[in-house]
Amino acid sequence: MLLPLDLLRAGEWADIAEVSGEPGFVNRLAELGLREGSRFCVVQPGIPCLLQLNSCRLCLRGSETTQILVRPVNGPVS
Repeated sequence: MLLPLDLLRAGEWADIAEVSGEPGFVNRLAELGLREGSRFCVVQPGIPCLLQLNSCRLCLRGSETTQILVRPVNGPVS
């Protein structure tokens, strides 16, 4: 089941299924590690949204979270 990132709650893990939007936006997120197949944890939902991706924390704001479709998973990669 695919959901927009903004529907996840704190502590939930997900894999990125799709990132849509302007090519510059999509490429910038990919440079930061947010690309199809990436697994992350939501640290703080809402605006701003704080994500834990590997050893980095990334902050997204505004409508950026609606442009990222995710597939919820049970936890980090073993």
